[in-house]
Amino acid sequence: MQTNRVIVFSAVAAAAAAAATSWYSVRKLSHYSKPLVKQPEAAEQAAATKVAIVINPSKSGAEEAKEAVERVCAEAGLEAPLIIETTKENAGQDAAREALDAQCDTILAAGGDGTIRAVAEVLEGTDASLGILPLGTGNLLARNVDIPLDDLHTAALVAVRGMVRRIDVGHMKLKLLDGEQADHAFLVIAGVGTDADLFDDTNEELKSKVGWLAYSEAGLRQLPGQRKKVSFKLADDENWQTRKVRSVLFANCGKLQGLDFVPDAKIDDGVLDAVILSPRSAAGWTWILLKTAFRAKNKIPVMSFYQTAGVSLRCDEPMNTQIDGDPTGQVNELQVSVNPSALRLRTP
Repeated sequence: MQTNRVIVFSAVAAAAAAAATSWYSVRKLSHYSKPLVKQPEAAEQAAATKVAIVINPSKSGAEEAKEAVERVCAEAGLEAPLIIETTKENAGQDAAREALDAQCDTILAAGGDGTIRAVAEVLEGTDASLGILPLGTGNLLARNVDIPLDDLHTAALVAVRGMVRRIDVGHMKLKLLDGEQADHAFLVIAGVGTDADLFDDTNEELKSKVGWLAYSEAGLRQLPGQRKKVSFKLADDENWQTRKVRSVLFANCGKLQGLDFVPDAKIDDGVLDAVILSPRSAAGWTWILLKTAFRAKNKIPVMSFYQTAGVSLRCDEPMNTQIDGDPTGQVNELQVSVNPSALRLRTP
């Protein structure tokens, strides 16, 4: 009997110690030092002198977009825009470089988030301005900066003659499973875990028929699953933290399909907002959905937010990654950073 008591007492003590260690780790992270958030620069009026359109010809509305830009340029007394089409082999980077070589100072990306991001990668750090003509399924950046989705003429007017606003550009450097490294820019949100599984698992045929609802179908299939152990370190923090998670997201801005998923994320504040999702079951996902939908201010244990200038992350087992909704492969390690005020974007 005495031996049994000793065993029980030892087990309880060990469990308490483990719980205390876990609590301390989370508590310690929750009291991290917030980075300095920079004040956004004032938008400026800058007249376009030469315009180019980098356009994905496979998108519905591509011809209408061309005509809308040509009309806006004519009304502004500008020469006809240079039109460069993307290809299956190149999402828009080469086209954007061609536009820069042609001395274009306003370069429009007409397509989905992938086309917009490809052009932005090239324009980052230059004096050229990016205009957006949203022709995709998600149109994440357009939604976050209030560019109209269903009025191409107004979108073209904003893209050519809108105010120029400086926004941040996120970067995710990946160490892929084959040992290769890749550095991707992102404008809205990047992630590792279940969110990337969702985009990787989306049925493309269904997506072409029902649009963004195809992501919901894939999401329902991804709800079951085990949490995975990751270790991560925020910028300016010497200590690595270990957590079991379903997803870790890195937000440059926070609106996703009508939901303000990361309310504090601002596209021009010089920091990223890391979001750690750690639900164990469908009930945990429901908790996250309700908090997001009703914009509840209270903290919940399955969803944590941290503002940071960067994050380093290691996975115990391979995990999928994504940038702005596009799959970018499986990794064991990644680093995320932000380049403040690096891109000139035309907005309403």
